Amino acid sequence: MAGKDIPDSAIELVAKHINVRNSKNYSIPVVGHPDNLETPQIFEILPFDQIDASDRRFYAVDGSYNSEQFYNGLSIGLYSAGYICYQRGSQLRLNALDDPVVLGQSYFPQNILVSSEEHLFAIYDELLTLPPVKSLLNFWSTTPETVFSLGKAAVCTNLSSLLSFCQEVLEIALLLEIAELDGTHSGDFILRDGTLRPLQVKQPFLVTLGRHIHDKGIILVAVTKQSPIKMELAYCFKQIDNYLQNELKSQYPFVEQNPKRKKLCCWFEVPDVVLHASYGSMFAKKAIRGGRGFGLFMAARLDYVEKLQNYDWIVVDVNILDAVPGIESGDQQRNKEFLDTVFKELTRLTQEHYILGYPYPLAEVHNFVSLKSDFKDEIIKRVKYSLYKDQLLDHVDIENLFLDVHDRF
Repeated sequence: MAGKDIPDSAIELVAKHINVRNSKNYSIPVVGHPDNLETPQIFEILPFDQIDASDRRFYAVDGSYNSEQFYNGLSIGLYSAGYICYQRGSQLRLNALDDPVVLGQSYFPQNILVSSEEHLFAIYDELLTLPPVKSLLNFWSTTPETVFSLGKAAVCTNLSSLLSFCQEVLEIALLLEIAELDGTHSGDFILRDGTLRPLQVKQPFLVTLGRHIHDKGIILVAVTKQSPIKMELAYCFKQIDNYLQNELKSQYPFVEQNPKRKKLCCWFEVPDVVLHASYGSMFAKKAIRGGRGFGLFMAARLDYVEKLQNYDWIVVDVNILDAVPGIESGDQQRNKEFLDTVFKELTRLTQEHYILGYPYPLAEVHNFVSLKSDFKDEIIKRVKYSLYKDQLLDHVDIENLFLDVHDRF
């Protein structure tokens, strides 16, 4: 269907929905109070000349998957996940490769061909043998059937759901792998793209992992620019931005003297009513039982980009066992000092010119592990080369294997 054939009424419904969601006023005050963390907690951005003056390690984790199906029933699917690390502004080598460019650690499967259901099961089984996943299951001391939200047959219903499952499980496993590295110490950060609420693993096991990382003093946060929370809070973000820029900035007692470097940042805990409107009750529950994962959602502005409304704001899912240390005993008191430190430290990573307001290690790890749009062409070329090299098939048969019928008609 061409775009012009979509009914106007459908387009108008989309526009109406966006307008309603972007105009909601949740009455979050622009002037924050230190005793109410659901109001803006305002602070000055870390001075630019100090952003690399820290011995903390900042790890970043991300994953990717892609697949391609051909007319003859042959499919090729691949998932990956990996991590990189920065310390004092420089990337550290995490692998044993003799490569001056590739410094991070990543994992890929061997099974990428799918032409029958058995191949889907082979991809699933191989995931469980990858070193990080094997270590994670050993850490939990139980079986995959107990840990995962869905059984093997349900996960292997189709290639897309299987690859998504494999990517997410591998990413979770890398959180543990990083925490156990010899070079990782208390006070280091692990940044994950997304949330701390993966749907593939049951909550009690995720909480156990979160507690282990918390006990080691490692700060785990997930960060995203893509969240329905941002649409729900668009009006509130605008009001806070206007207050910070047009009113508070002129009277704030900045330490920084360079006018171009005078930037106000802020964070606040996302209220329940916003979470329910954004995600529903289970996913967004502020608890370690009866919900998802082990996160506590915060909204944060860690830099300022002139005239790019809403661009600066990110959603940060903080390890709830860090943010609410007594949660397991029923004490809901937030650790404001810890949260202040987390967001101040994150401003070390958000002042890169090409991605202001977003931690640059996450941008870098995305580029490191992402299976790009040329995935199809790259895989086909390499498989063809291998077939030609070993002379397993004649020229016509090799070319027909990867014929895209849609390109011919």
